[in-house]
Amino acid sequence: MVTGKILPDASNRRGAFRLLFFALMAVGAGNTMLITAVLPLLVRRLDLPAWTAGAIFSLSAFLWVIFSPFWGRKSNTWGRRPVAALGLAGFAVSMVLFGFVGMISLAGVITFWPLIFLLLLSGRSLFGVFGSGTNPAAQAYVADRTDSSNRTEEIATLTSGFTFGTAIGPSLAGVLIDQVHLLAPVFVIAAIAVSIGVGIWFFLPEHRAPEMKKVVTSEGKGLWRDKSVYPFLVYGVGLSLVSGVILQTFPYFMLDRLHDVGYLPDPSPQNENPGAQELGIVMTLGALATLTAQLALIPRLKLSPKALMVSGAAFLVVSAALTISLPTLAVFGVAQILYGIGQGFSRPGFTSGASLAVGTTLQGNVAGLVTATNAMGFVVSPLFGLWAYENVHPFAPFVFAAGVLVFMGVFAFFQATNTYQEDPPLLATDEEPH
Repeated sequence: MVTGKILPDASNRRGAFRLLFFALMAVGAGNTMLITAVLPLLVRRLDLPAWTAGAIFSLSAFLWVIFSPFWGRKSNTWGRRPVAALGLAGFAVSMVLFGFVGMISLAGVITFWPLIFLLLLSGRSLFGVFGSGTNPAAQAYVADRTDSSNRTEEIATLTSGFTFGTAIGPSLAGVLIDQVHLLAPVFVIAAIAVSIGVGIWFFLPEHRAPEMKKVVTSEGKGLWRDKSVYPFLVYGVGLSLVSGVILQTFPYFMLDRLHDVGYLPDPSPQNENPGAQELGIVMTLGALATLTAQLALIPRLKLSPKALMVSGAAFLVVSAALTISLPTLAVFGVAQILYGIGQGFSRPGFTSGASLAVGTTLQGNVAGLVTATNAMGFVVSPLFGLWAYENVHPFAPFVFAAGVLVFMGVFAFFQATNTYQEDPPLLATDEEPH
């Protein structure tokens, strides 16, 4: 069994990391273009109940939570390359099946709405079951090839791929829907995922032999309870819950508040969707802020994972408070910029912190747990956020988010540690891709 840290050639490492960056970008783009652009319109055109969209999203997130740790462990025994490629293949198949069901339903081949719902649900579920393999395998791959001096920076760069994908996904979907067809985005992103998956399978260097199954299984049992790991997982669950609630409610809140003060007019034949342009600009500012934090600020500031978690939570609290303060476009823009910086700090913070807390043999295990936490909050947030917005108070989701964030910041300050499990370095080079 291979133990220790293998130090690969820098050029090979950079090329491999870039390939994984594009893999996560494809997954992020496909997820947001489906949820924000394709699914709502498809549900309306097929005259499905509105709750079906939330149910499809929530079940997929639940399966992602369940299967991410499984694929993380499998990446230890099978290797990072095959699991990452399998994840992209599963993602592509899920998109194609979802698109096929949508096409035949729009054509009137299937008209019984419960059957349409179940078929769409099944197609999307494959994303949660198999698509959840790419992220933990990619994270573990990066962890295999970094140490305490550069892991946080490299993981921040890797996760920025997913962030960039989520930012461009809705815009790309809008163009494809307008110029081609409502379901064109799902087929295009499936083709992109397949091409990247093929690239990973044939060209991603895998220099590190898989670990012995029984050893890894024994060492990784109950890892989520480890005192050096669980604070990062608790933080990740809180972050995913906050992210889901705000993502679901912020667009409604912003448009409603701007309408209430007279900034946005009522819908008209000349302007069917007032505020769409303003919302797009504000959301883009948030995405750009996240990318700036991950690609520019983190490498420059060299903050520890704990410092990133605490400061990220602080930025997010200020963002939530600012959102509900004044109903002006400028305020919403600044709030989203702060939200983007907070996300850009927080996510790489707890991800790299958990990775640094374990040694080489458990990188797949901890990567699977981290990936699961990223989706855990989204199991309930699509239903809770909008329910609280409509039935409690429009401020309720943001007050709730701020309360969770305060807890997260305090918890990280007292519980998270900047530990690092060092492995003896082994001089080796990556094997040739095959």
